[in-house]
Amino acid sequence: MDPLHESGTPAALRAVFDAAVPYLDSLADRPVYAGSARVKELLSDLPSAGEGAAAVVERLLSVGTAAATHSAGPRFFHFVTGGVTPAALAADWTVSLLDQNAFSRAASEFAHAVETVALDWLRELFGLPASFGGALVGSATFANFTSLGAATHWWASRHGVDVAADGLAGLPRMPVFSGGYVHASARKALQMLGHGRDSVSVLGAGRVDLSSLDRALADSGPAVVVANAGEVNTGDFDPLAGIAEVVSRHDAWLHVDGAFGLFAALSPRTAGLVAGLERADSIACDGHKWLNVPYESGFAFLREPARLGAAFGMPGAPYLPGADSPRAGYGLLGPESSRRARCVPIWATLAAYGRSGYRAMVERHLDLAQELAGLVDAAPDLERLAEVPLCVVCFRVRPPGVPKAELDDLNRRVGEALLEDGRVFAGTTVWEGKVALRPAIVNWRTTSRDIELFVSVVRELAASVR
Repeated sequence: MDPLHESGTPAALRAVFDAAVPYLDSLADRPVYAGSARVKELLSDLPSAGEGAAAVVERLLSVGTAAATHSAGPRFFHFVTGGVTPAALAADWTVSLLDQNAFSRAASEFAHAVETVALDWLRELFGLPASFGGALVGSATFANFTSLGAATHWWASRHGVDVAADGLAGLPRMPVFSGGYVHASARKALQMLGHGRDSVSVLGAGRVDLSSLDRALADSGPAVVVANAGEVNTGDFDPLAGIAEVVSRHDAWLHVDGAFGLFAALSPRTAGLVAGLERADSIACDGHKWLNVPYESGFAFLREPARLGAAFGMPGAPYLPGADSPRAGYGLLGPESSRRARCVPIWATLAAYGRSGYRAMVERHLDLAQELAGLVDAAPDLERLAEVPLCVVCFRVRPPGVPKAELDDLNRRVGEALLEDGRVFAGTTVWEGKVALRPAIVNWRTTSRDIELFVSVVRELAASVR
């Protein structure tokens, strides 16, 4: 008999279900990282005869729940990483169960309908005009890639070239301007699009300098401006409204990289940080950060959504729906073709908790960030390095009496100790020439207890590594 027709499916699925609730319930007290020694149990040559689904899943769960980095828990402060809400988790299981190809309406009417609603809800959540349209993609990097791909199509058209058909050959270099907050993912997107990661002209050490931008655009011809909503080390913002005003005076495309900062729009306390967002030509955001949905979930919004199809439309094939076909759907509006229905967890979490639920979560995280800043300020051996406009707190260990020249090395060792210790998780960065920690608070499970533990562990490890 074909071994894939074994009878182990019910047992395998039951094993995952039985493991899920105890694992999730343990996250509040479980170390974020407890070592990976057990991973070797999964390392072997390809078996000639398999063990069967039930046995393999049992082994995978045993090793995974012990050796995985428990980033879904409340004390993972590294990078900018949310957890997964209960509704999004259950919906993601449903995605795998139904196994839909979301690339077109012809492939899945179900996925197309859910994606339509999810994109509309996201647009409403951030207060974007109804004219904006979007594409669901795999990450913030791909959201930047999608947005800047559409910008490239626009820019080439200003030179009389259909870059989707004819490529970049013969065109001048596309002028790209940003401030010091430009993220590596935007540079990577430009690299993948053929412009080069070093094509960005940086105007200002931090926020973009508006006067310099105005002068540069006056001399550049058609150009692209990348504004940053939520810098990863401090949560700071470029002046979006001011940039939009400058861009409006020139022949330029305004792209906003709002990987997590877009969520400032949800609270009256921080909505001013994204004033002017509605004037952007394209916007990138990430779902696995503050939306708290599973990985491989980003989204790009465009003021003129038809540009997505123009930039990413698939060349004709007899078995595929044409770009203008009612059976096409959203699959032709981004860089991917076949893809899982990542719209389902987005739909589910927004349906479950609504605008008010997400606003409450964002405001609670704003409070927790201020609480963390207060604990840092009160500690004699810690030093905050920046203001806290959103959910990231940038600080370093600075014990009395330690020479300034030794602080960078000390903070690097504290960062390494934090990751090895595993009770909380936060790595180091460099901010204004100083090695620092930059914990980000975007997980729906995080509480004051986790913030207090984080500061306690940092101070404990700082004393031990000295």
